[in-house]
Amino acid sequence: MNRTPTTGVVIATRDRADSLARTLRHLLDLPDRPEILVVDNASTDDTRTRLARDFPQVEVVSLASNQGALARNLGVRALRTPYVAFSDDDSWWAPGALDRAAELMDSHPRLGLISARTLVGPAEEPDPLNDVLAASPLGPAHDLPGTQVLGFLACACVVRRTAFLDAGGFHGLLFFGAEETLLAYDLAAHGWGVTHCPDVVAHHHPDPAPRDGRPVRVLRNELLTAWLRRPLPHALDRTRGLAADARRDRAARQALRQTLTRLPAALRARRPLPPHVERAARTLDGAQP
Repeated sequence: MNRTPTTGVVIATRDRADSLARTLRHLLDLPDRPEILVVDNASTDDTRTRLARDFPQVEVVSLASNQGALARNLGVRALRTPYVAFSDDDSWWAPGALDRAAELMDSHPRLGLISARTLVGPAEEPDPLNDVLAASPLGPAHDLPGTQVLGFLACACVVRRTAFLDAGGFHGLLFFGAEETLLAYDLAAHGWGVTHCPDVVAHHHPDPAPRDGRPVRVLRNELLTAWLRRPLPHALDRTRGLAADARRDRAARQALRQTLTRLPAALRARRPLPPHVERAARTLDGAQP
């Protein structure tokens, strides 16, 4: 008898048909049998043709323009499973990982997001972020599994659908690149737990070629996150630091220009963290090298 899946997988993709096909084959082979939904960010290659031809069992939402990380929000709204895992078009889940994540969610009602242990490439090397998250100074909580964190990889996390929607999902101002911290802040601000659970495992096979513009977007979005949620002195200090770097670094100059362009929108959307989450964020600030 077929069971009703409790976990779905949302994949946001654009112009990576070959990599997406590999990811889908892995996901379709899982014993967990998740529902799978692909949100196509206005691909210009043959992504949509190949999805219709080779993966008719996969639900597809086709967007008229590239919505960045907001594509994941649309995917979560379209799915009706209580838990949603994210994959990128170059990542997938280990057999049993999604069932394990569902067990943890079932057992811990305050748990809003699970950050998985990520294995990278054919050699399955541990992602260095695994150790950073496992050593989080926020430590455990009595009503949550794993270790409390305020960061994760978007391609290796599982969310409680109601928590994700409660927190507003990924923020449209950031588009892509370092968008995870802001969501972690917002989940915690709404009372949801965000934890690293190493017994939930994801695989990530990124293209070794650098992605154009990503370093700039990461710098920009880290600073925008400070303006959106952190105290003004902190945001100003981060801005001064990026401005100092901009004197000698082209990526920093581009990031600073892009931040200033978006700053009025960030100030309109500014919502400082509640004190207990700000204390946690400061604790993590102090732990960074």
